[in-house]
Amino acid sequence: EGEVLKQRTIERNANNKTVEAVQALRALDMLRAKRVEVEAKQAARRMDQQLYEELRDAFGKKGVPAMIIESAIPELESSANRLLTRMTDGRMQLKLETQREKQAGGVIETLDIHIADELGTRSYELYSGGEAFRINFALRVALSQLLARRAGAHLRTLFIDEGFGTQDEDGRNKLVEAITAIQDNFDIILVVTHIDDLRDSFPVHLQVTKTGDGSYVSVR
Repeated sequence: EGEVLKQRTIERNANNKTVEAVQALRALDMLRAKRVEVEAKQAARRMDQQLYEELRDAFGKKGVPAMIIESAIPELESSANRLLTRMTDGRMQLKLETQREKQAGGVIETLDIHIADELGTRSYELYSGGEAFRINFALRVALSQLLARRAGAHLRTLFIDEGFGTQDEDGRNKLVEAITAIQDNFDIILVVTHIDDLRDSFPVHLQVTKTGDGSYVSVR
């Protein structure tokens, strides 16, 4: 009887261990299924990460924006140079560069403006205030026209606010000629100036007069 009791105790212990083992196996099966699910999600996340990295590169400064700029540069250069040629009697031409060689090798994305005149090619920063104003004017008008064309819109109004004080008499005359040359591209061009000679170059004047009671506008 003692041996029977002993064997029954061993049997109960074995049954308990069997139950524990079965429960452990079920837990492992659940963890295995969970692992498969987590690995599937991880693979999907890696695909998403790869996609987002590709999108980041595509819309970064070396991606689609760079391609858009590259495609716009020839048109922008041509339009700006037409104006600049007219304002300088063909003396100045500009060139836009979007890549620059690094000293360590390779290239970097950039946007440099190089202007050539009878003295050679120099960077934009080395030109005088009057010359820089003409370059700015040509680029801004060309850029405005380019953006309007690409948006399918008509650029109706052009405002030119001061800046003519940096020009000598010949420079002002060339600017007036350039403004006259592009006037058909706009419904209205407004030039703000305090220079009488420049003001008289245009047919219609909105003259602002300041008094102690306020400012008054008259049309001439």
